[in-house]
Amino acid sequence: MFAKLKSLGLFGMDAYVIDVEADISSGLPSFDIVGLPDAAVKESRDRVRAAIKNCGYKFPIGKITINLAPADVKKEGSVYDLPIMIAILMASEQIKSDLDNSVFIGEVSLDGNIRKVNGIIAMAIKARQEGIENFFLPADNANEGSYVDDINIFGIKNIKDLFSHLKGENLLTPTIKREFEREDVSATLDFSDVRGQVVAKKALEVAAAGGHNILLIGPPGSGKSMLAKRFPTILPEMTFEESMDTTKIHSIAGVIDKENPMVTSRPFRAPHHTISATGLAGGGTLPRPGEISLAHNGVLFMDELPEFHRDVMEVMRQPLEDGKITISRVAGTLTYPCSVSLVAAMNPCPCGFFGHPTRSCTCSQKLVSKYLNKVSGPLLDRLDLHIEVPPVDYESLNSAIKEESSETIRARVNRARDIQNERYKGTGITCNARLTPAMLKKYCVMTDEASDLLKASFEALSMSARAYDRLLKVARTIADLEGSANIETQHIAQGIQFRSLDRKYWGE
Repeated sequence: MFAKLKSLGLFGMDAYVIDVEADISSGLPSFDIVGLPDAAVKESRDRVRAAIKNCGYKFPIGKITINLAPADVKKEGSVYDLPIMIAILMASEQIKSDLDNSVFIGEVSLDGNIRKVNGIIAMAIKARQEGIENFFLPADNANEGSYVDDINIFGIKNIKDLFSHLKGENLLTPTIKREFEREDVSATLDFSDVRGQVVAKKALEVAAAGGHNILLIGPPGSGKSMLAKRFPTILPEMTFEESMDTTKIHSIAGVIDKENPMVTSRPFRAPHHTISATGLAGGGTLPRPGEISLAHNGVLFMDELPEFHRDVMEVMRQPLEDGKITISRVAGTLTYPCSVSLVAAMNPCPCGFFGHPTRSCTCSQKLVSKYLNKVSGPLLDRLDLHIEVPPVDYESLNSAIKEESSETIRARVNRARDIQNERYKGTGITCNARLTPAMLKKYCVMTDEASDLLKASFEALSMSARAYDRLLKVARTIADLEGSANIETQHIAQGIQFRSLDRKYWGE
């Protein structure tokens, strides 16, 4: 007796169709799973056997062989419990149903309940692409799958409900499609809470408008973390496509909310400085996304930057350039997107008061240099804006003047992004920070005076080619915020001001 149905597997960001084949023949009783299964898949034998018996069905006696095809691809996890169980019951003729247009995913508990699994968004998209009509999955994953159009999503709590549906007794109702609704992140955090820090706020506005990376340097208590946590509130709202891409990564990593699974506001990830390079970049036997990929289309905040291990900081260099990270392991090579805005914050020295206007630094010059040099030159080069965040004076803290709100700043950011979207239409570029070197001359047109200023600054500050490119991109963003078609002298001057702080600290 033979039965066959479809399931789905994951490899990185992509799902693929798996044929679950069951054969029951006479011979000594045995239960084998083939098709390159890992330990978790092999353990399905015990879960499925117990669940079939506990739900009132008969576990067939004979030689049972389950094949997960294609057989040359590694299968991992407990997601195949449900299709294996159904295939066995079909092969033993306890269930008779046409399942050619259906796909099944889910972990089965010993009492027949179906537990949630990861990666449903990617799987649902793949099922739709394959023309599959019905997707049976755990009830806790139903909301997540319901964001994918043109496929019926059936959430299953217990296999008894599923078997009753397959027999035509009590039909299940497909999950109602969820609408894409954005979350208002400024309801709890707002730039109006931040007193003073005019330069830092302006720099963050430029960073948001152009998708740039930024470094904040200042003493303890100056507001670096406060500013960084409010940075997402001035970023442009996520599009549906961005939200789907980000949700797919979070789903694969298993870090979504089952009630509100869609990531509708830009992610803000703030890993502790004890994180490993694998935790940041991603990895494992079958590589999983790391913090830099979980922050895709959002913000990666690295507080106390010099406290991170050197290899953790250096692993970011290529992903910040490319907007993606490739992880190679024995099991395969996977690429995850990581188009992020990096916001890094640090003190100028171990005690935090080097260069403070009123407090004395207790660190020796050697100790200060050693601390600053934990941040390498190549990494600094990839941070478009270097901003000093000075201590806030009493007058600013006690002022009755109302500070600018996130909504007001975001309106200017959106106008600048609209200009960029129109300018780069059809190129695949979404913001100035993603401009390729070949596109700089076409889109970063300077006046003669601006070009002369940039040339003088390039020679005086001994800029690298990368620093030159990034300065041009920042100046392009500043011009967009002012609605200027060309880059003028003041735009270059402000860009230099936002990028020359490394000369004050690292230059010494």
